[in-house]
Amino acid sequence: MADQASPSCAVLRAFCERLSWSRLALFGSIAAYALGAPLAMASLGAEPPTDRGIALAPITQAEQPTAEQPTAAQPSPEQQEATQALDQAEASLAQQLANPVAALVSIPFQWNWDDRIGAREDINRLTLNIQPVVPINLSKDWNLISRTILPVIHQSDANSTINQGRFDNGVDFGDTVQSLFVSPSRPGPWGLIWGLGPVALLPTGTNTFTTANQWALGPTGVVLKQSGRWTVGVLANHLWSVQNRGRLDEVNNSFVQPFISYTTPTAWTATLQTETSYDWQNEQLAVPINFVVTKILKLGDQLVSVGAGVRYWAEGPEQGPQGWAGRVVFTLLLPKKS
Repeated sequence: MADQASPSCAVLRAFCERLSWSRLALFGSIAAYALGAPLAMASLGAEPPTDRGIALAPITQAEQPTAEQPTAAQPSPEQQEATQALDQAEASLAQQLANPVAALVSIPFQWNWDDRIGAREDINRLTLNIQPVVPINLSKDWNLISRTILPVIHQSDANSTINQGRFDNGVDFGDTVQSLFVSPSRPGPWGLIWGLGPVALLPTGTNTFTTANQWALGPTGVVLKQSGRWTVGVLANHLWSVQNRGRLDEVNNSFVQPFISYTTPTAWTATLQTETSYDWQNEQLAVPINFVVTKILKLGDQLVSVGAGVRYWAEGPEQGPQGWAGRVVFTLLLPKKS
């Protein structure tokens, strides 16, 4: 049996040796091609192929970005919709803020810096106007809008004759102006928004320079139109003394405030207005022209409006402010929660 198996084993061994040499030759040919072909093509100035399966792994379908799987740099449709909804809500608030009789609770803090005051034009004044706005719903068709202005005043020269009687800390209160507007809850014909009511001057001033030292009453009104992103209107009032009629120090003042504003889709608002007043008793005209830019922001959970601008006294009362001045506004917004 051993002798018979020997020829078979010899044949099988020879076949395996031939197969091993064949495989070695095949692998050698592949390696020579893989290494030699790029070198040969490079020597000829040709671009070596880079898409061979042995060099680059193909991108699978799961790895390719699809419309349903946005890339990291592109927000999802849900995120885009949420951002657009937030921008629209803030732009709507900005337009409500441009409307003096909007049903929106707000607390504006307005800083005004005025210069060149006094006979020598060497005094500057900083006035903080605290201006809460509170709407009261009377019915489904009518609102009552309360607008208050309480000035807090600081002037630079406490020794000036114009500043006599002020506190040692250099800060005084001025007289409060309280306005009430009865206004329809929806725009009327031609899209007009309006409000009418009384206005009162309350003698809350703390020295002779910052108070009229008397009560005054009168009418007030506002009319405006909002079309697209534009708001155009005018607010006016007139005050007469309640007690000192016919006296030299009686209050007999008119106030007119035309305004125009434009609100962008991202809740920026640019406003141009004047705050013209005329003292009929003393024949004094004041015409400050204001240009202010504001933006609705969210500080944590609190919505606010912040802004700044310039003002120019086109006409000032005797020994009053002159030239260029500045304004900064910060408003707390308290919209109704839906």
